[in-house]
Formats: sequence, C-alpha cells, structure tokens
Amino acid sequence: MTTDNADLDSAAVETTSSKIRALSASGMGPSEVAKELGIRYQHAYNVMKRGAPSTVSEGERPIVAEKVGKPPLPVSVLADGGFDLLGQWTLSATGELVVDQPLPKEVGVYAFAKDGFAVYVGVATMGISKRLYFYSRPGITQRTSQRLNAKIKSELANADTIQVYTAIPPDLEWNGLPVHGSAGLELGLIKKYALPWNMRSAG
Repeated sequence: MTTDNADLDSAAVETTSSKIRALSASGMGPSEVAKELGIRYQHAYNVMKRGAPSTVSEGERPIVAEKVGKPPLPVSVLADGGFDLLGQWTLSATGELVVDQPLPKEVGVYAFAKDGFAVYVGVATMGISKRLYFYSRPGITQRTSQRLNAKIKSELANADTIQVYTAIPPDLEWNGLPVHGSAGLELGLIKKYALPWNMRSAG
C-alpha cells in the first residue's frame, strides 16, 4: 500500500503546526517558536493566530498562552512609511556593538529588524546617534539598553543580521497644542504591531 505524496506533505505540516501550538501553549511567543523549530516567523505567527489562546497547567503553576492578535511589522511597511535602512549592528574588534554606518543626530524613531520583520521600535528624543550609542555602551541603570545590548550580541553570535531603520517625522499641532511626531509614531507602531523585543508591544 502506497501513501500519496500530498498526504505526506499534509502530515508534515500538521506535525509542525502541532509543535507550534504546543510551544505556544507553554508560553512561547512567535519569534521564540520560530527559532526553536527552525521555521519562518510568519509561519509560527499564522498558526498561533489561528489557534485560540488557552490555559494549561504545569504542576501547580498555570501557564497562559500568549495572545496573538497583532500582525508582525514587515520592513517593507517601514520603508513604505518613510523609514530608511541606515545600516546594521556589528561587533567591533573589542567586542562592542557598533552600527556600520554614520548615525543621524536628529530626534527620530528607529527600528531593529531581523529576517525581514521589525523586532524592536524605539524613539530617540535625545537624537538617534546618542540613543543608539547607549545600546553599545549601556550604563548600569539603563535596563532596556542592557537587555537589548545582550539580545543583539546574542543574535550576532548566531550569525544573524540585525538591521537598523530610522525615520525623522515632523512635529505637529492639534488644536493649537504641540504633538511630538517621533513619540507618536513610536507609540502607534507599538500599539498596532507585534514587536517581540518591545515589552509594551505585548500589552
């Protein structure tokens, strides 16, 4: 008795989908699942979005699966919206993070991207050059900079590429009141898209 190739392909897809749902139920996010299974982020995201969030128990500690309701943010959407590809993170000879291109000094919004999707978005109210400097040399009280410094270095150690996109939106007015363009753009992106490195994006 022979098995049709289509049936084999369907079984393989179902097996991968089952693994994605199981890892999702354990509390993993789409990017973690994709890395664990060696699949594309979009595949993991799509399967997790189709599956309803559920609660499982591990011993006496309940685990709530991540709610997947926001779409990922493709770099094509960033580019269409006015972001420019600035360069990418690299490691210097002394092991410090550096961006391989000159950084703008203006206030603006920056995004870190991996595999065609943004993974982090931030606002640089002190200027993009100065803000990204603190990712390469974080101070002892700068928890976000320390966390992302370690994260980026880990990705680079795995031969991954982390690109840097930037945008410098204008400030606006609303009913005669000032509106900070960069801060508004950052918050809007975080609220609309799934950005796995942004802690606020999960809310």
